[in-house]
Amino acid sequence: MEIFRSFRLAFVLLYVGLVGCSDNSQHVSAAENSESVQPTDLNVINSTSFQQYSAANFFKTTTVFGSSINHAGTAVLVTSDETGVFNAFKYPLDGTSKTQLTHSKSDTNYAVSWFPKDERILYTADQGGNELNHLYVREQDGSAKDLTPGKNLKARFVGWLNDGSGFFLVTNERDPKSFDLYRYSINDYQREMVYQNNENLSIGDVSPNGRWLSLNKNETNADSNLYLVDLQSREKKPLLITQHTGDISFETYTFSPDSSQLIFATNEHGEFNQAWSLNLKDKSRSMFYQANWDVAFVYFSDDGKYRVAGINDDGKTRVDIAEVATGKNISLPELPQGDLRGVNFSSDSKKMVFYINSDTSPSNLFSYQLGSSSVERLTNTLSPKIDESHLVESDVRRFKSFDELEIPGILYKPKMATAEAKVPALVWVHGGPGGQSRKGYRAAIQHLVNQGYAIFAVNNRGSSGYGKTFFHLDDKKHGEDDLQDIVYGKKYLQTLSWIDADKIGIIGGSYGGYMTMAGMAFTDEFKVGIDIFGVTNWQRTLKSIPPWWEAFKKALYDEMGDPATDADRHYAISPLFHADKIKNPVLIVQGANDPRVLQVESDEMVAAIRKNNVTVEYVLFEDEGHGFRKKVNRIAASEAYQKFLALHLR
Repeated sequence: MEIFRSFRLAFVLLYVGLVGCSDNSQHVSAAENSESVQPTDLNVINSTSFQQYSAANFFKTTTVFGSSINHAGTAVLVTSDETGVFNAFKYPLDGTSKTQLTHSKSDTNYAVSWFPKDERILYTADQGGNELNHLYVREQDGSAKDLTPGKNLKARFVGWLNDGSGFFLVTNERDPKSFDLYRYSINDYQREMVYQNNENLSIGDVSPNGRWLSLNKNETNADSNLYLVDLQSREKKPLLITQHTGDISFETYTFSPDSSQLIFATNEHGEFNQAWSLNLKDKSRSMFYQANWDVAFVYFSDDGKYRVAGINDDGKTRVDIAEVATGKNISLPELPQGDLRGVNFSSDSKKMVFYINSDTSPSNLFSYQLGSSSVERLTNTLSPKIDESHLVESDVRRFKSFDELEIPGILYKPKMATAEAKVPALVWVHGGPGGQSRKGYRAAIQHLVNQGYAIFAVNNRGSSGYGKTFFHLDDKKHGEDDLQDIVYGKKYLQTLSWIDADKIGIIGGSYGGYMTMAGMAFTDEFKVGIDIFGVTNWQRTLKSIPPWWEAFKKALYDEMGDPATDADRHYAISPLFHADKIKNPVLIVQGANDPRVLQVESDEMVAAIRKNNVTVEYVLFEDEGHGFRKKVNRIAASEAYQKFLALHLR
């Protein structure tokens, strides 16, 4: 799960939990019987080539992530939802039996890291999805301690000192709007504030030797700066290191293992982010890594022997692993089809772990002894009741929008779809603004496709991954030009011989939920809409953003408009105030603890639609926030989507 590095990404829903609801039109709890809603048709379409599966089977799939290797180089720390709630697990690298380390039955526990010299771990958890994460240590005897106690605070792990004596984290306990940096002792957890963030900058990374801190400041939504703080100095005054003119963005990737360089991202030299290095001694800059797409991340093995770079290559992740001294790429044995993710090394760089993910296979964890001839598969996460050959590979498609701008999207064609057996379709809208639909396994999508619905995940203008010009084309045009891209995505679907042109709906979460309701209110293009915790009243949402987004607020207002000066526009693009125009059935899903899109948004939207005697189904999950994390809720959600669509679209 990526840490949000900009306000754009901060809106992006957690795709691992972009589902959740039951089919009841009243408020219901996730605890209600998720097995009670059965798919419309579980018949075998062709017993030799294709079968349909229930949502419960799709979510018997296990979601795993995290790749911290322990000090002994014998096990990897993994977050898994195999119990129904995310918890931390220990997976031996030799493939022997795993061990569950945390045992939460309610709040999600996300593993962060092993301690550098023993079997203690750090993990993080919030309360019912409220995003007020605390950082915890699990001692070797299994007991747990909250390292950031208190109410209404949010904490995040930053990094370890390379000598193993301590670690850094940030919390907003002093000021809800600002995160300060603390150094903790590895032995007794005594802490010291090492940087008081009076300027309310965004905390980046700390160098491995503990001397340098990077910070980011969003000047506008297209322009940002990086600062350095010498934590050993008395003043600890941020030093601007990215003097420039014009709209250029900068962002920290990492420090080099020897603490001599800061590796950072910039789009100063073209449409896409490149990786550059800053020499911390003389402050000189040089190109470090570039590609024909955005460089998404750069990091190193702990000993500095290997460099890992990730490229956002047209909606999929391409990972490049090279030896720093020679620049030569690592040679890996033959691997299953898919994208590498979560690459990590043991402290001596003799072992590595990684995930492989594809459209038809959820992430699976592998270990590899460098120089050997084979890899060890540590997980088998796809539901044992699902045949991978029955799932669907997506295609990247492009189409022309209303102004001839080329728009990319990811298309899933159901197995049973032919010109003689046309299928209904959904335009899927990602979160954001500024998110991106990407290739890779998505249980919710695969379930709908398996049930006979084509999915076209349109990356409308304003999506990330396609260059800075494309990224900013929707600024202060939300619900207008970007919505037209979605409409033209629907028109593209209507040109395909295997699509039922009269049965096309729209679905999305977070910002995609807003686009869903905008599509239903401001166009007559879509037969149904499924809104998953979407914004419906921009006036309220932009005034009620969580306090910990303060550092991003100006950039957010630059993109969406300031509620103090752009209230008329916000009214015009908010579906709540135009509910009388909605004529077709809608399903709305909401988490009661959502701090980003408040429950009242969905409450009021439902009431406004019902006032006009239009079909609307509403589901409220009492134990979820912005993104549904519990497996029972995700199962109930997909079942509800399927039943709603079978009734109102098919």
